[in-house]
Amino acid sequence: MALRLYDTFSRQKVAFEPANRERVRMYVCGPTVYDFAHIGNARPVIVFDVLFRLLRHVYGADHVVYSRNITDVDDKINARASERGISIRELTDGTLAQFHADVDSLGCLRPTSEPRATDHIGGMKALIERLVSRGVAYVAEEHVLFSVTAMEALQGVPRYGALARRSLDEMLAGARVDVAPYKRDSMDFVLWKPSTGGQPAWPSPCGIATPGRPGWHIECSAMSMTELLEPFGGGLSCDDPELNVFDIHGGGIDLVFPHHENELAQTCCALGTPRMAGVWMHNGFLQVEGQKMSKSLGNFVTIRDLLETDAFGGRNWPGDVLRLAMLRTHYRQPIDWTVRALEEAEQTLDEWYGLATEGAGSGELDPRLLSAMENDLNTPEAVSVLHALAGEAKAQEGPARLDPAARLVASAQLLGLMQSSAQAWFAARAPAVSQDELQAIEALLASRAAARAARNWADSDRLREELAEKGVVVKDSKDGTTWEFSR
Repeated sequence: MALRLYDTFSRQKVAFEPANRERVRMYVCGPTVYDFAHIGNARPVIVFDVLFRLLRHVYGADHVVYSRNITDVDDKINARASERGISIRELTDGTLAQFHADVDSLGCLRPTSEPRATDHIGGMKALIERLVSRGVAYVAEEHVLFSVTAMEALQGVPRYGALARRSLDEMLAGARVDVAPYKRDSMDFVLWKPSTGGQPAWPSPCGIATPGRPGWHIECSAMSMTELLEPFGGGLSCDDPELNVFDIHGGGIDLVFPHHENELAQTCCALGTPRMAGVWMHNGFLQVEGQKMSKSLGNFVTIRDLLETDAFGGRNWPGDVLRLAMLRTHYRQPIDWTVRALEEAEQTLDEWYGLATEGAGSGELDPRLLSAMENDLNTPEAVSVLHALAGEAKAQEGPARLDPAARLVASAQLLGLMQSSAQAWFAARAPAVSQDELQAIEALLASRAAARAARNWADSDRLREELAEKGVVVKDSKDGTTWEFSR
């Protein structure tokens, strides 16, 4: 399999070749745990779960390490805990449990590791002190700041702005820069800051007397080093630049600047390497019904809202539906989250589950789907392959239907879809049906059974379609005919 991925750093698709095929390493920026995750947060979770599944298929499940961090020290967390009158740990533990429950419902695998920022303060402090010793960070008024100007003079590292492809002037014009008198330059960013009041605090690095806490950007550098670099324990002792690079760094497109730009800068300067990751991957923006998602517009929707309430479209939606709706758009393209898209995804899954039979999960992956996935995770093309397999299954009758149906299920499962049985899918969504409706369905089923007994396949197919219009999925097997509701 010749996997090609779009690299944000080089702005082109590149052939993916891990540094070590026995230990393929991916780091993705995870949630800041202070509230329910919204549907925009779900997009990178689903996208990189699909990539995780693909990498496991190619290299073996035991040879892929996927690390997704948890930000549990942040000013938003401090404010929310204060509002609720609870401890920061109580807030972050509860919110993390909510996040896990939500993304589990979307069919996402748990990452190999989920490092929490508060468990890596020591690594952050060591990294900060290394940056100060290398002359690319400085202490000012109990803060430690990264010096963009000093980075520009350092040899063997990328220029600041290389990831975002912007000049310093462009970045300054487009950023909400925190103007502070202790900064040497307006683009310098905080690595460590003092804590006051009830803010979380740890002993500060670099001889600063006042306890403090880390800035946002430094945490991902420290955690990715600890989780993914060789030797373990932060990689700070590595002198070989090639050992200081892991394979894939992922996140949303909104993180390219400033978060990932700053992460790249401080990591490369600390380790003296021109790269931090072999490939940088970013998913596109999400909007809702053609508008930017915003609480002020009243279109802010959480994963939990979609799964459990009628806040979007007047009803709740199965996790499989949300996942398929997300995967119908290529991960790098913007996505418009609409009720119609969810309805179409649900109708598609009804059809696919209706074709699923006992033992269908033992089918082989369709090579057309693998070909689509190796082309920069082309999930829209992969979904079209699943539609083609469904069409092939519907065109067959009896045992001949089993092979394309089995390949449909196995191929869908590589995308994290169709992980439950058809029976469980339809049982969870069975509608309330009147006695008259039930009698009409039973009459059609009896007529179809008679047509099949007479080997009148044309009438059998026509009656199947009539039943489908009533929301009934019919399944034939060697043991007889069964049916379930699709609505």
